Amino acid sequence: MKSIILLIVLTISYTVVSQKQVKIKKGAWISELQLNETDVLPFHIKVTQNNQITILNGEEEIALNSSIYKNDSFYVKFPYFNSELVFHQDNKKTLNGYWVNYNKSANYRIPFTSIKKKSTRFGISKKIKNSIVVDGKWQVEFEPNSDSSYPAVGIFEQKKINVSGTFLTETGDYRFLEGNSTTDSLLLSCFDGSHAFLFKARLNNDTLKGTFFSGNHWQSDWYGVRNDNYTLISPDDLTYIVKEDALKFQLKDLNNNDFNFPHERFNNKVVIIQIMGTWCPNCLDETHYYKELYDKYNTEGLEIISICYEAGKSFEEYVANVERLKSKLDINFTFLIGGKASKNLASEHFKVLNEVISFPTSIFIGRDGKVKRVHTGFNGPGTGSYYNEYIEKTEALIQTLLDN
Repeated sequence: MKSIILLIVLTISYTVVSQKQVKIKKGAWISELQLNETDVLPFHIKVTQNNQITILNGEEEIALNSSIYKNDSFYVKFPYFNSELVFHQDNKKTLNGYWVNYNKSANYRIPFTSIKKKSTRFGISKKIKNSIVVDGKWQVEFEPNSDSSYPAVGIFEQKKINVSGTFLTETGDYRFLEGNSTTDSLLLSCFDGSHAFLFKARLNNDTLKGTFFSGNHWQSDWYGVRNDNYTLISPDDLTYIVKEDALKFQLKDLNNNDFNFPHERFNNKVVIIQIMGTWCPNCLDETHYYKELYDKYNTEGLEIISICYEAGKSFEEYVANVERLKSKLDINFTFLIGGKASKNLASEHFKVLNEVISFPTSIFIGRDGKVKRVHTGFNGPGTGSYYNEYIEKTEALIQTLLDN
């Protein structure tokens, strides 16, 4: 019996020691997602103590959850989205595996590799001369010459060959893009655990022409021309009230109980109705901001109701997604389940609106119960001055509504 106990103790001790020896080398790594046979999406990661992995997109840093090591592989979940990196360590300087996005399906996997070295985003030499200059504002169209075309504004900042910035569309921005310029091309990418964006374009005279890739499931053409004066339709004008009926709905709370609005708990309160999904990075950016608003103005009478349209196959999966976000951000405002991730379903729930064309969409309601503003999409911190202007405008509105 003693020998059996000793064997068990030795086995456990060996397991603990072997786990401790499985370390990813600390420092800078350059990583890639293989979107197809020829196109790769590069991004930087840094590894710190205890295998902590942080993804870098321009100014954005995304610290992933603690890694789990089992069956010779690391499993590292993203903090806000239902996705993860799964990989093994070939040697001290090479990782190989895949990224899986469960919001799409358990089979949505893109090959992932990472090499321990310092590099520019796209591996472009810093010694390159005469790289194209894209710094400034661009008038952009995606899917040109098609029924699906849509406008955008490209805003880029450039330091030598390094480029950062984003694209603003009428329904939100493409968040923190980072990349490089060459003697004839612009290369940009972003990877946040929900979206994997790659933009490639060649400069011909004064026009950028290229391709936009979203993961391995979507790509489209795009072009851009310099235009410092170009603007999009205001996000306050895209979605609007078409019926004078009072805003009302009945949905489920996270405990599967009926929740009716109007609700006595919100009488004489300023209320923001946020139509969103936890799978949506623009919604995440907006939720970060709404948490700040709520913490600042709740005691003065501000309430927020987030209605979530979710990826998944059941009510329980929807709730799990929302609970993950609530817990991670430590949010105290009200969350409801709208159902599956469908703008048509959201439009059915909010027939007082012309339609819901974007996640997120926000409805601002005064103390008198009347709609004061409907805002489509969200331009987050990656848009710089556009984001700052939105914050100023929104806080001014909230303060006015609270005072009346």
